[in-house]
Amino acid sequence: MRQNRYASFFFWGIFFLLNSNAIFAQSPEFSIREFASGQIKKGVRSIGMGGDGATWGNYSLVYRDSNTVLLDAGNSSYSNDNSFSFTALGVALPPFKNGLTIFALALSQYASNISTNLKSPGFGSSALAVHGDGSNQSIFAKAAMRIGKKLSFGILLSYERSQFHAVSDLSPSNYARYQTNWLPSGGFGMTWQPNKRVLLGFRALLNNDNETRIDNLGTTTGQNNTQEIRAGISVGLWEGSLVDVGGNIRHRENQLNNVNATSTQPNVGFEQNLWNRKFAFRFGLDETSKTFGMSFRFSPIVLDIAYVDNLAIERLGSLFGTSSNSIIATFVFDYGHLRKK
Repeated sequence: MRQNRYASFFFWGIFFLLNSNAIFAQSPEFSIREFASGQIKKGVRSIGMGGDGATWGNYSLVYRDSNTVLLDAGNSSYSNDNSFSFTALGVALPPFKNGLTIFALALSQYASNISTNLKSPGFGSSALAVHGDGSNQSIFAKAAMRIGKKLSFGILLSYERSQFHAVSDLSPSNYARYQTNWLPSGGFGMTWQPNKRVLLGFRALLNNDNETRIDNLGTTTGQNNTQEIRAGISVGLWEGSLVDVGGNIRHRENQLNNVNATSTQPNVGFEQNLWNRKFAFRFGLDETSKTFGMSFRFSPIVLDIAYVDNLAIERLGSLFGTSSNSIIATFVFDYGHLRKK
């Protein structure tokens, strides 16, 4: 009876399916974050399982990764030859006596010779075909601990700056340079695990930036604010399996582009562990992007790999192209294993 009650929460995901709409990207320097920091915050395991960072990718579960070092890398390639890649290095410290664990990660992203269409006052009244280079640098700090036996709580603090410099394909003298200055940003998350088979989670993310656009007509500055709320439930149906259902509500306000909109999207996924958890495969739907992933565990090493078809297409639209393939991988080394020996 209790399992059925928890399983019934799956159907709240229908709300997200029936109330979906998209916020398409307007600023290229924010858009490239979708390929890197936007994914890192969810984790490669969650990405392969439909991207629901509210459950097993929740900030509140960072303590599970204590005593580890990880290396993240990813690449997204479009059919028009646009390519975005990133690398990230993170360290999770040993837990304190009260169980608090701190995790820090630094990320670097770069994209060159990107083709797109941008609208800027310096280009005139319509969008022009341009090519340009973009980059993104980020530092994230997470802290989490258990509160009692069933509840966990975590926070995220983030520092992120992005740039994109575009030049008109028809007239190289026409340009637009986008750059951001950091404002206090971060998030928090909570999970509740009433038993070994069920995990419920909630996660909030608050990103704030000052955006500057420089073109032939001068300099314009405004704020970009994004609030994202995720909620989900994960249920183990049989040994080694997980069914994950959730959704996200995202609100964005951008002063330069006069954007004020809200989008609601679903996340659905499945995972199966085999051979005493030495191997796992997973698949799912992240908004409208199909996902697939695998894990290989050979203590003290874990390798997680995720593939996404049309990564973040609901958020980016056709800004960088109409179809893409993305591979993201995480190599985790458990140095705590060596300390115990």
